[in-house]
Amino acid sequence: MEIDVISRYFSRSNTTSRWPVLAAALTCLLVTQTPSAIAQDPKTSARASAKASSKAPPAALVDGQAETRLLEIYQSVGQGQHREALAGAESLVRDYPNFQLAQLVLGDLLAARARPAQQISAVPGAHLPATTTENHNLNVLREESRRRLQALHARPPANTIPAQFLTLSPRQRHAVAVDASRSRLYLFENTRDGLRLVADYYASVGKLGIDKYVEGDQRTPIGVYFITSRLDPSTLRDFYGAGALPLNYPNPLDLSRGKTGSGIWLHGTPPEQFARAPQATDGCVALANPDLERLLRTVERATPVVIAPELRWVAPDSVETARQQFDAVLQAWSSAKVQGDVQGLQRFYARDFKSASQQPRQEWLNRLANAQRSKEIELKDKSYLHWRDSSETMVVTFGEVAKGERSGTTRRQYWKRQGDQWQIFYEGVIS
Repeated sequence: MEIDVISRYFSRSNTTSRWPVLAAALTCLLVTQTPSAIAQDPKTSARASAKASSKAPPAALVDGQAETRLLEIYQSVGQGQHREALAGAESLVRDYPNFQLAQLVLGDLLAARARPAQQISAVPGAHLPATTTENHNLNVLREESRRRLQALHARPPANTIPAQFLTLSPRQRHAVAVDASRSRLYLFENTRDGLRLVADYYASVGKLGIDKYVEGDQRTPIGVYFITSRLDPSTLRDFYGAGALPLNYPNPLDLSRGKTGSGIWLHGTPPEQFARAPQATDGCVALANPDLERLLRTVERATPVVIAPELRWVAPDSVETARQQFDAVLQAWSSAKVQGDVQGLQRFYARDFKSASQQPRQEWLNRLANAQRSKEIELKDKSYLHWRDSSETMVVTFGEVAKGERSGTTRRQYWKRQGDQWQIFYEGVIS
């Protein structure tokens, strides 16, 4: 079947039929990518499943593999390779029987093969009306399909990073960023040469979207967070799949804005679902279990996680000026602290400052100034995470080591820009 025939056939399907998801995916594919461009995509090329190997079930479910194989099916349809597409769909469903989108794509292909009619009414079952629930489920799968394809053709530019990552400590071996607009989670390795994108996965967010404000609003928070622990799947309900990585929501910025709620995790999916709808959680970020298992094997406690409405990708050297400017601010703060200059320290602390120990602002400053007076202090393992929304925030983590000592204190500060000045509105010692 030639590509234009397939396009015309599927375009006649409407939301009451059982096979328009593949048509929607094909339309997106034709508009945004040529078959040659898809074949040359680095992610697809790197993970492409050979036809021979796809005939046998994999020994273990591999992260990202199911999506790669699904996109290969779309590519085959786009190139008019209907038989290859059907074989690939049958293999994918056999290996991942709970992958609902793959099941529906297989149904699309079988329907097209059974009766490639010129009139949609000639296809068996097409005259049967769909229920409201069926239409909703179908539309959800269409959107999942669209977002997976979007991730293929709208790859981050080579050698770029999310703008939030000004600098990471060498101790932070990985970083995670979530782009809610694309239903995508990106995993980075922190190398000597900077952040390197090593994997990215389809991800689900809150039923009512993002920007969580109150407990139970079914929205996913946006901002800069850190993984606080790793939860053993044996202690969790099956609903959470392979496990969970809790985040420190609400963070100090959230609390300063009156936000409430708790229990925001990166977690897996229940056994009957390979993936969830783009907006399906009560506020968490949900991944397919093989993808989450990769995170569980990789990331550690205190790994930074940025969740953004839309990630802005920049060249690493483009944030160097901002990093150097803030470095000078932090060094000036440290100098005032070492000198025991309480008055000098005051200009670095906002009037609404809160400490992790709940000490009043002036008491905190006095204690800070007296703690290391006259000691030569080195700031090490600095991490600057830059967040912009209605205001501008810097989440700063660093170690303080006195000269002659081997270890010291790890401090975390939240700074906000007030005009042309940075001020601390929260500070605490984390180790």
